[in-house]
Amino acid sequence: MLDTFGRNIDYLRISVTDRCNLRCRYCMPEEGVEDIGHGNILGFEEIERIVRAAVSLGFRKFRLTGGEPLVRRNIVSLVERIAAVRGADAPVMTSNGVLLSRMAADLKAAGLCRVNISLDSLRAERYRRITRGGVLADALAGIRAAEAAGLLPIRLNVVAIRGFNDDEVLDFARLTLEHPWDVRFIELMPVGEGAAGFGLAYIAGHEIEAALDGFVPVSGKPGGAEVARYCRYPGAPGRVGFISPLSSHFCGDCNKLRLTADGRLKTCLHSNREMDLRPALRAQEDAPLLALLREAVLSKEARHRINEGEAPVRRGMNRIGG
Repeated sequence: MLDTFGRNIDYLRISVTDRCNLRCRYCMPEEGVEDIGHGNILGFEEIERIVRAAVSLGFRKFRLTGGEPLVRRNIVSLVERIAAVRGADAPVMTSNGVLLSRMAADLKAAGLCRVNISLDSLRAERYRRITRGGVLADALAGIRAAEAAGLLPIRLNVVAIRGFNDDEVLDFARLTLEHPWDVRFIELMPVGEGAAGFGLAYIAGHEIEAALDGFVPVSGKPGGAEVARYCRYPGAPGRVGFISPLSSHFCGDCNKLRLTADGRLKTCLHSNREMDLRPALRAQEDAPLLALLREAVLSKEARHRINEGEAPVRRGMNRIGG
């Protein structure tokens, strides 16, 4: 479905839970988040209904996020439901990878296509520190399991943070010399916990790129669902990507809406405007739900203005869906 700026909006990111088994410093407070109650979280039937309605409007891509989607009970069943929706591409997922070693094969069998894995350090003690207790070996085991299960291509998402992991940029990039992975450096965004100390920690994508040399650009430009700009070491099986939503925003190609775990539809990550789908889900027919989805597409902003002093987003990333 086209929005008022001619963009084809065909991608819905679905947060299935606001809970997480890690407490990453830029995402969640140390004590975790307030329990909003099981009754306020969308059920699988409701999520499937939203997916079917979205498909009827031209949506094709669906990504499961969190929090951490793998902590949602029976998540494999939800993957199977979405994979069975005619007209939808096979679903994809973003995960921290910690639970993937035991779930990757079942997720693949249920119809999951591929997985993006968040990984902000390759050093065990540093990983433990930023995640407030995470075990790097568990995340690495999850990556290996995902690869073995065929959840490909593997994409590693690295939030670049000045003074924390900027000295690991080359270590991450070198992974692409050994593995057919996409290693993608993402700018820290002033959302939720990430807003604290943002000015000192933020690194623009071009700074990360400047710290590397010997790359050649990969042909093609970001657009639609692909927001990263890729480079490659000559002969390397993998790629290095840069996702720069602040220093070089890609709003003109944005094709997504976001669904929060409690049933709110967001037209932009950096907007506080939300539309509550739960009243429409109580109706027997889909007309109210379809109307809200259409309204969201047609009211999607031309661009975010977070660089121009727009008020920070009130929700944390774990509640929006990373």
